[in-house]
Amino acid sequence: MLHWSHVVHWCSSNTRAGKKCVEGVLAGVSLAPAQSLWTTEASGSVQLRIDELCPQEPITVHQMFMNSVQKYGNLPALASKRKDKWEKITFSEYYNCCRMAARSFLKLGLERFHSVAILGFNSAEWFISAVGAIFAGGLTTGIYTTNSPEACLYVASNSRANIIVVDNQKQLDKILQIKDNLPNLKAIVQYSGSLQKKFPNLYSWEEFMGLGLDIPDKALDDIISSQKANQCCVLIYTSGTTGIPKGVMLSHDNITWTAHHASRAGDMQPAEIKQESLVSYLPLSHIAAQIYDLWTGIQWGELVYFAQPDALKGSLVGTLREATPSSHMGVPRVWEKIMEKVKQEISRCAYLKRKLVTWAISVDDYSRNCTDTITNSLVLEKLRAELGFSCCQKFFTGAAPLGSDTVQFLLGLNIRLYEAYGMSESTGPHFMSGPETYKLSSCGKVLPGCRHKLANTDADGCGEICLWGRNVFMGYVNMEDKTVEAFDEDGWLRSGDLGKADEEGFLYITGRIKELIITAGGENVPPIPIEDAVKRELPIISNAMLIGDKRKFLSMLLTLKCVTNIETMEPTDDLSSEAVEYCQQLGSQATKVSDITGGKDKLVNKAIQEGIARVNAQAISNAQRIQKWTILKKDFSVPGGELGPTMKLRRPVVLKKSKNKHSTSQPFETFCFHRHIYIYSILVRRY
Repeated sequence: MLHWSHVVHWCSSNTRAGKKCVEGVLAGVSLAPAQSLWTTEASGSVQLRIDELCPQEPITVHQMFMNSVQKYGNLPALASKRKDKWEKITFSEYYNCCRMAARSFLKLGLERFHSVAILGFNSAEWFISAVGAIFAGGLTTGIYTTNSPEACLYVASNSRANIIVVDNQKQLDKILQIKDNLPNLKAIVQYSGSLQKKFPNLYSWEEFMGLGLDIPDKALDDIISSQKANQCCVLIYTSGTTGIPKGVMLSHDNITWTAHHASRAGDMQPAEIKQESLVSYLPLSHIAAQIYDLWTGIQWGELVYFAQPDALKGSLVGTLREATPSSHMGVPRVWEKIMEKVKQEISRCAYLKRKLVTWAISVDDYSRNCTDTITNSLVLEKLRAELGFSCCQKFFTGAAPLGSDTVQFLLGLNIRLYEAYGMSESTGPHFMSGPETYKLSSCGKVLPGCRHKLANTDADGCGEICLWGRNVFMGYVNMEDKTVEAFDEDGWLRSGDLGKADEEGFLYITGRIKELIITAGGENVPPIPIEDAVKRELPIISNAMLIGDKRKFLSMLLTLKCVTNIETMEPTDDLSSEAVEYCQQLGSQATKVSDITGGKDKLVNKAIQEGIARVNAQAISNAQRIQKWTILKKDFSVPGGELGPTMKLRRPVVLKKSKNKHSTSQPFETFCFHRHIYIYSILVRRY
């Protein structure tokens, strides 16, 4: 077990003043007894990682909310669109709704440290349920809306859900299929649409909010007063990319400390200076959206607009135009889609306008300073307004690696993406970029009050990124072996990611240990840089996945950019407009993925071969060259299972699916093997 002595040991200076500072903070607050830095029990408590770099007094979620109500009570907090009209509630009204929800949860029998699981799209009801559950002494647990009934069963069972709050009939049907296998379940609440059929212990949102009227305020206040900052209040379930989802336990202090410090590192302003606004649309079951939308919103008095459920199917831009947020966060795939949309719109412009727009986007930073008024007022300002970013000053990205082509393109629109790095286990960001901490392709610098180290560094200075700070999680619920694995012997959180830092402290991610390919010859190959290089060379490629673990050479799976069915979110056989344009430039008439797969289009296949040869020419060794490749018949997607809820590539799933399609012992026998790639790459390198 990891004890408090480790906290003192890792203080930057082990002086008496530093110790007195820590001791003074701890003496002034009431915390639950704790003997270790981690626990695996939902009802457990942990020692807080307070030192002289982060001596702030630990507070609970309720204390944070009360502070905000006192400062921002009359400001609008949440905005929901109903019948084509935006309806807003103030922070005072928001707080009172959370108390009403908490009393209703108590009426339904919510037990201490049991969960309220929320399965639905972002909404005011999602926020109120999450905060109300914590006020009532329970745990907030989000479930991805894309989860199957079986996946919902795992999360609800593992978190000991007493109540499940669902969005609509579609999500309700999942729970009705599994409810008999949930012994802790006492009630289900549906917050969107009318109940199609009445069942025992099933309530509409209106019914639910009135259930707790006979629960005395004092009963709720007593529960709130008993809560301690070093106890669990939120469960975040990992997406299960590398195995069974793990329940990440986050304490009140994890949430409140991170909401305060991470947002300030990103230059988010308190409402007394300027009220920030944002649009909530990314899955709240993921820590990135939850800390950015929900908890930071409370901390700084932000106005949160809720997007429509079909946001990622096309309605998001419309919401952004109406809300005109001051900041916006997107996962890489969202920014890629924005880039594709802009390119598509540009291709439809008349010749002169297309030339002007293309010129404005391609102007470099130095030239833009000289022509800023012309390019900004005539072109870029209008383009950003079309995207809903006319008032947006801060753009954030995280949750997965971001391609440099996307970064560069958006920079051309004067959209500078501030990249963050962290994980569920660090309550979201641990490194952040911002106006004062920005470098291209970097994740920024470590948050004030946090620390990092690189373990087992190689000759290039790359090592495993290890984290320390008030944002580091409590442990995985009911998983002691996984929790022990997550920390090193000194209590540092092991990220499993590889990275390096420059002399100024900027972090660069170079790969992931579990994704590292170890060839049959024993060479370590990080796949992401090679995959990104292929996508940069070949604009027609949507996804590239390198394989070669324990094999004699590297091979690559490729998918083509295509049109997505906006109803099912599944990839279609139709090539995207950008892909069609690429084909036309080659002299190809292909308009469908099936026109190209199987080597049918010689022009496109030759272009891909040459692009891969150019990538191979930059390889640092023969072992890092791609020797075989194939184009898959379908792009990766969330419905297909190849991408997780945040669009992160699920490599084991892709590998398994590909293996199942090929019965020979040598997988992927349909690879197009181009014998001339190696020779061509040598020629490119030489000349």
